[in-house]
This record gives sequence, structure tokens and C-alpha cells, in this order.
Amino acid sequence: MKSSQSGSLVINGRFMGRRATGVDRFAFETVRALDALIDAGEPAVAGLRAEIVVPAALHALPNPFRHIALRASGAGAGVRWEQLGLPRAAAGSLLLNLCNCAPLFYGRQVTVLHDAAPARVPESYSREFVAWYRLMAPRIGRIARRVITVSEFSRRELCDAYRIPLSKIGVVPESGEHMLRVSAEGAATPKKTARSGVHEILHGGRPFVLAVGSLNRHKNFRLVADAARLIPDARFDIVVVGGGDARVYGAADGALPDFVKYLGYVSDEDLVALYRDAACFVYPSRYEGFGLPPVEALALDCPVIASCLPAVVEACGDAVLYTSPDDPAQLAALLERVTADSALREALRARGRERTAALTWRTTAVRLIEEISPWLM
Repeated sequence: MKSSQSGSLVINGRFMGRRATGVDRFAFETVRALDALIDAGEPAVAGLRAEIVVPAALHALPNPFRHIALRASGAGAGVRWEQLGLPRAAAGSLLLNLCNCAPLFYGRQVTVLHDAAPARVPESYSREFVAWYRLMAPRIGRIARRVITVSEFSRRELCDAYRIPLSKIGVVPESGEHMLRVSAEGAATPKKTARSGVHEILHGGRPFVLAVGSLNRHKNFRLVADAARLIPDARFDIVVVGGGDARVYGAADGALPDFVKYLGYVSDEDLVALYRDAACFVYPSRYEGFGLPPVEALALDCPVIASCLPAVVEACGDAVLYTSPDDPAQLAALLERVTADSALREALRARGRERTAALTWRTTAVRLIEEISPWLM
């Protein structure tokens, strides 16, 4: 790695006060990996002074990092704090925003825009959320020093949807290795999982197919239910994990059928246990900028069936089986094949281990530093 110039980096810590979703996971794990680079004395971060700034209301939040300070500054919360309090707290330093949103009137920033979903699948989001992104994303594309995204597919999408020049957009990968750390720290127990129903599923004696994601329209969970209806006397259950926020996603995609076991939001320990015990993981989405859940599944040796989307193919390669997001019969055939064929499942696990070995959060942090280093002076 090349040596970095000395510099001061302020990280938008709004994600620290939220329950982790995909973009929040990206933010936390990237900062954790950056902290590890500093701890190891890597040349790429030599002289780097980094801190996370959070709203004053989160002043009691414990700091999980060794070398990245945590500072509370500015009243309010959410978008208001991000637009008013955060720029004052950054005070001329390079500001790094990792979760799609950023202040509209602070030019010395680098912002991660994960995808163009609000422009491409607006029906999945509230009107207010779509309108905000229609204003914010092009503005950030104009004023930010650099825009970062998580796949070449999203790089092209951000250019097409928000007119951000390709030359201004860098790409860093994501990883599923954080799930390995969770499994090492503690597995699910009956006491922990009793309220969520996970223990009943893990010890119910029937194989199950797992799907993970928010209940918005483009996640397309109904494809799994429609496929299951085509399998007479299916010998497996269907389990869906995830939450939803009507302020972001608008109305959910209708009620799931009774035979689908919906667990809502579960702990990381429970999620690891479900990944490890599932006969396979299904990712039926219609649009993604990367596709973190299938990469998490691969990291935990869970066979994966996923929609044939450009970003998912980019992330997963030949380690998964692909299906059309519009063809229940094709998915039904793959579900029957995977759940019945132990040799196929083992082959998919081997491919998954090979694929995820190269996807690490350290790689993410190194590439991110390489992208922003010209402005760390």
C-alpha cells in the first residue's frame, strides 16, 4: 500500500445511533477496518487523524474503536443534524459520509452512494424519500470531492440516474466476514431466540429456506411464496427475516402468505444461526447495488439462489445459482433441486468459500483510503 499524507478525517456518525441495516453495516465495518489499519501501523494511514462525530444526544454512546475518537456535537438528530450540526462540527476537515446521505452545503466531503434505487424503483419508497434523493444525490454529485459506491453496476447507475460523472465515482467492495465474527462470539440459544421464534425454527425438525431483507416492493419476497405454491407437499418451510420503515419504504408489499414464517428483525446471533442451518438462502430482489445478504450467506457456508442482477453477479460470480426475479416456476425448480441434492449444496459451499475469501473489510478500508487520500492534506 502507498503511504497516505497526514490529514484530518471527520466521519459522519449518524449511523452509530441506528439499528443496523445494510448501509449501516457497511459504515460500521468499514470504520472498524480503518481502525484496525491504524492499529497495525499500515503506511496507507500514516499520520491520519480520524474521528466520528455524532449528535449531542448520543454523548453517552460507548466508543467501539481504539484509534478513532468519538465526539458528540450539535443539537437535533437525523437529517436536520446532518444538514446543520454536522458541517459546523467538521469545521473544514474532510468529511466522510458512508450511508447515502450528506450535507448539501459542505463541499469538502466524500460521500458513499450505494445505489440509485430511489430513482430506479421509486415505488419501493415513500414519495418524500424519493423527492429527497432526487434533490440530494445530484447535488452531492456536484459538490463532493469524490463519490464512492460499492459496485461497477452502481457506478454506472449513479452516472445515468443522477448525472454524476463516471470519472468522479470510485468503487469499493463489501464483505460478509463480519458474520464470521458474530458466530465466534456466541451462537443463538433458546433463551435468546424465544421471543423471535428463531429457536422454534432451528429445532423444529423441518428444513427451511431463508430470505433476508426489508419488506419493500423490490425485495420481491412474493416470488419465493409463489414458487413454493408450485411445489406440491414441499418438504421445507420458508422463513423471512427483516424489518421495514414506512417513512423510507412506504407501504410494504402486501401481507405475506400464512405459510411463510416472518420473523421481523432478529439479532446478529440469531441471523448467523439461521444462515448456518438453512437448506439454502434465496435472494429474489429486482434491484440491488451490491447484494450484501447473499455475500453474508456465502461467508457462512449457506448455498444461495439469487436473482440474476448485474450487481449480484458482480459480487457473487459463479458461487450461486441464478434465477429470474419474474419466474416462480424457475425458482421452484431450483428450490427442489437444492433442497434435495446434498452434493450440490456442498459444491456451492466450496464455491462460496473461494469467492468470499477475496471480499474483506480490510480491502474495503484500503481502497477507500486510496480513493480519498488526495484530499487528506
